[in-house]
Amino acid sequence: MQLRTRDTEAVISIAGLSKTYASGFHALKNVSLDIRKGEIFALLGPNGAGKTTLISIVCGIVTPTSGKVTVGGHDILSDYRAARSLIGLVPQELTTDAFETPWATAAFSRGLFGKSADAAHIERVLKELSLWDKKDERIMTLSGGMKRRVLIAKALAHEPQILFLDEPTAGVDVELRKDMWAVVRALRDSGVTIILTTHYIEEAEEMADRIGIISKGELVVVEEKAELMRKLGKKQLTLELQAKLAAIPDALAPHRLTLAADGRELIYSYDRQGERTGITTLLADLSQAGIRFRDLRTTQSSLEDIFVDVVRHQQ
Repeated sequence: MQLRTRDTEAVISIAGLSKTYASGFHALKNVSLDIRKGEIFALLGPNGAGKTTLISIVCGIVTPTSGKVTVGGHDILSDYRAARSLIGLVPQELTTDAFETPWATAAFSRGLFGKSADAAHIERVLKELSLWDKKDERIMTLSGGMKRRVLIAKALAHEPQILFLDEPTAGVDVELRKDMWAVVRALRDSGVTIILTTHYIEEAEEMADRIGIISKGELVVVEEKAELMRKLGKKQLTLELQAKLAAIPDALAPHRLTLAADGRELIYSYDRQGERTGITTLLADLSQAGIRFRDLRTTQSSLEDIFVDVVRHQQ
């Protein structure tokens, strides 16, 4: 089996990008970012953080106030047509012609980009998205999940090198969501660059190669997922006490413990990358203070925990 190698070439280059709307709202503030060819890049942020504005600018839907964006070496303003032809966009809203069929919608979208008719390609896309048996049905009769797949088929019809997925699994049930992520993995493995936004942070944790976190229009974190988890992730040791504790003794203050579960648990957070975790000293101090516990467990912070911490510190 041949392993996919990581390409460090930037297929999208964003430099000093800002957007201020007529109302005076600063949606983006001096954002710079390179997206690598063939990676899955997850862009996370709270509502109103600037995710959709950033995607819309790269896709040519919104005009930036300042800054420069190139897609495959093409400037999105001066060489719009060439830049846009490299991009497939799956919007958050289910915007399709309800009376059309998946086949007609995909074929028409391909034609919009000046591509010659290619029935074999459209067939391949529809089959990969499990839409082949629905190809001649009106879109209005399809389920929400199938309509979402039609949007992906429409975005892939002109064979783009880059695919933007804006909340691609919103309103999709768990089983169908897993199927769609299998399709995304296959696209990435074929060389398509994937940029996604999602409210399901566990999906970004599972799927993404790199993570970007945007808050109040500023890109505050861009990191390899594994490195982000290593640097910002923490472990917690939870001690289930034998007897309820009314307050943490002053002697234990250096350990910065948290009392939980109505006084029946002590929680100790530590850096798993540090030379010393401090657990041995903690246990000795607990014994010295006469505090006994019946059980203990450790938990690792998730990407969602890291995301919440990062955004909280930006407020």
